[in-house]
Amino acid sequence: MFEKILIANRGEIACRVIKTARRMGIRTVAVYSEADEDARHVDLADESVLIGPAPSRESYLVMDKIIEACQRTGAQAVHPGYGFLSENEVFARRVEEQGIVFIGPKHGSIAAMGDKIASKKLAQKARVNTIPGYNDVIESPEQAVEIARDIGYPVMIKASAGGGGKGLRVAHNDKEAFDGFSSCRNEARASFGDDRVFIEKFVVEPRHIEIQVLGDSHGNCVYLWERECSIQRRHQKVIEEAPSAFLDEATRRAMGEQAVALARAVDYQSAGTVEFVVGKDKSFYFLEMNTRLQVEHPVTECITGLDLVEQMIRVAAGERLAFTQAAIPRRGWAIECRINAEDPLRGFLPSTGRLVRFRPPQTTLEAAEPMPEGGGGIRVDTGVYEGGEIPVHYDSMICKLIAHGADRNDAIARMRDALNAFAIRGISSNIAFQSALLAHPRFVSGDFNTGFIAEEYPKGFTRQSVQHDDPSFLLALAVAANRRIRERAAAITGQVPGHEVRVADAWAVVLSDPDGKRHTTGARIVRERDLFTVEVAGKTYPIRFLSPLRELVVRGELDGRPFHAQIERAGLIWHVNHNGKHIAARVLTPRAAELESRMPFKPPPDLSKFLMSPMPGLLVDVAVKPGQAVSAGERLAVIEAMKMENVLVAAQDAVVKSVAAAKGDTLAVDQVIIEFV
Repeated sequence: MFEKILIANRGEIACRVIKTARRMGIRTVAVYSEADEDARHVDLADESVLIGPAPSRESYLVMDKIIEACQRTGAQAVHPGYGFLSENEVFARRVEEQGIVFIGPKHGSIAAMGDKIASKKLAQKARVNTIPGYNDVIESPEQAVEIARDIGYPVMIKASAGGGGKGLRVAHNDKEAFDGFSSCRNEARASFGDDRVFIEKFVVEPRHIEIQVLGDSHGNCVYLWERECSIQRRHQKVIEEAPSAFLDEATRRAMGEQAVALARAVDYQSAGTVEFVVGKDKSFYFLEMNTRLQVEHPVTECITGLDLVEQMIRVAAGERLAFTQAAIPRRGWAIECRINAEDPLRGFLPSTGRLVRFRPPQTTLEAAEPMPEGGGGIRVDTGVYEGGEIPVHYDSMICKLIAHGADRNDAIARMRDALNAFAIRGISSNIAFQSALLAHPRFVSGDFNTGFIAEEYPKGFTRQSVQHDDPSFLLALAVAANRRIRERAAAITGQVPGHEVRVADAWAVVLSDPDGKRHTTGARIVRERDLFTVEVAGKTYPIRFLSPLRELVVRGELDGRPFHAQIERAGLIWHVNHNGKHIAARVLTPRAAELESRMPFKPPPDLSKFLMSPMPGLLVDVAVKPGQAVSAGERLAVIEAMKMENVLVAAQDAVVKSVAAAKGDTLAVDQVIIEFV
């Protein structure tokens, strides 16, 4: 076994690998960029090496610096994590040539599976189901149209070197095939430096289901069941679960056996994932093989009890798998939510900055000890900490939240409560969006496919699109929280006689629309010992608080049933968050509510004459000058954040009055870039 390994990665996955290595008694070396000097993975590792400036192309992607760090520290092996150099066959080969063990598959296996056209041909040879299509290089859009007609519409046009949704188009007719081929090829050339494109049949109502495989250097190979990854937004996974509620045992076994056959065909020696697209008739077809550890590997760990990072390390050290296919368990159900630094209310734009609050729910599972005790629990895999920075240079993932339960409904219930108990402040996150997805009837019933989010949220995610099963409960929480505050204030000594704080039973809860329209609901509250009984909107809510008044995350009981919610006061407004729903309520006496209703509404200022930054990021281009006339839809500026370029365009015809920011500036949210006449 190795004595020291280097982790050629950062953030959550670097911390994840360190946990397992520490349990195995292996010393660890972290590498870091200048932006990650204070990062959590640097603090957790036994040693650390600075490898360059913040941009990943100057640090985490520089092979020479990684290899030099191994040689300098005496690391015997490298774990690449995922992303960066994890599926780079050149890096794997160079590491091996230096006498350093690559904790992953051999470079030949990476190369064989890295090209979509070549991997599909190899899959066909291994008798793995493949989607009908044309796998050779297509030379022209005219040829693309002919091929699409032969296959039968709809078809999918894909870049051979593509990934993450780039270089992908769906065509339903000749025109879309012609235009889609040209766009796909241009995008592939710009993104990957490889403009090869192929065409295959588009599966109707597809599901994305993947099989985890594990092989060693002694000829053993097994599959560790499947993961359901169909909940995606723009081809990026949002929620993953294991097992899949859609598969029957026969389909599950057939997919597993084909995944193993493909892994054996390339002498696969490590953890890897074979991805399939599955039709509504349970027909399944090979998509691609990811020759690395997947982001969503924790759900597999939870249902099998196997630590996949440990297995990768043991295989790389030459050990045999210690179990056979028949001995691999499948216990309970696991769900993973990716918690990202993004603002769902602003079209999921990146959100960076300082984590003023980072309070995950209480955890009972650990990454290095994945099998839950007692049939379920909560796990958080993260590379951040409260007070730390979310930098603009890397991806948007803050952490992964994993829930394990006895069955799917139990896992969903645990996850919803964990999301309610997860407090993040200082930056925006997608927690409310995740809560809304988990409560959606289609998700709960398992009736979804990869188009679920686009179908259910065609105009994006808004506060109004969140449906709470009992919205009056949020009003009751605001009233009960207000009562607690009033009681504490009434107990303060030295109050002026005749002006003491009084604790009333009758209240009015006031909500306001963005246009200023008020909605007032009467409420009454009675307290008996630690029980607050609130009557509001014709319902009665017996609420008991089990956490101190100072806590942002409130733990309590509703009629004896436990719950978590987030309640905080800003001036006269109570902000209440529960199950993805947010309200901003004013809890007033009936007389105060009557007087307030007579106050005029002050509309927000007109900002239509300004182009403001919708996110924090780097201004990489300003395309206009003062005095220039612009047309609606014309490119104005480009902001880069978290490896994504966001193009800002004119909302209407206008004339530029002034440019308030310069190329290279670091922008804050709502910072003015351009002012119009």
